[in-house]
Amino acid sequence: MAKDPSREAHFPLIEKKYGQKMSYWFSVMKDLADEKYPAQIAYLRENHGFSQAHANALVMYSRGSVSAKRFDTPAQYYKTITAEQAKTMRTIFKAIAAKYPKSELVIAWNQPMVKIDGNYVFGATAATKHILMSPWSADVIADFAPKMADLVVKKKTIGIPNDWDVDTKLILALVKARLAECK
Repeated sequence: MAKDPSREAHFPLIEKKYGQKMSYWFSVMKDLADEKYPAQIAYLRENHGFSQAHANALVMYSRGSVSAKRFDTPAQYYKTITAEQAKTMRTIFKAIAAKYPKSELVIAWNQPMVKIDGNYVFGATAATKHILMSPWSADVIADFAPKMADLVVKKKTIGIPNDWDVDTKLILALVKARLAECK
């Protein structure tokens, strides 16, 4: 069963964990209405012991965002990024699907992700000036870092240009290494 993406799904646990009805928390948020998002989050965490997830759910709900879910399909996601980014990401995911026909391209965390046998094995997201991709493994990234000297390699992501000439061999090698970890 899919997880409920609504902010309200957090409310029963917020009431239980922090000892007040939601009406109380809404009044707290009303008092913080003029504050910026980071200040609201910090207030709930520092003064009431909220977790990041619970603070985010309450703050975002209070700001009018009733669901964390923004996209149902990769096609919807692609409409929110540049045509160049969408082309690059489609090429990446098409290469994975060609090699792994049982793979599923899904939306998770509001980004396109590839799942194989129930495991996340690859994902990508578009930023303003680049695309970040990840094989869901810091170890896999570290192992392949020498082969990616021309890319922006971080601990959990690999930055590529929006117009990257997709290195299919690299992408498939990253996915293969990630799948080996999942066994």
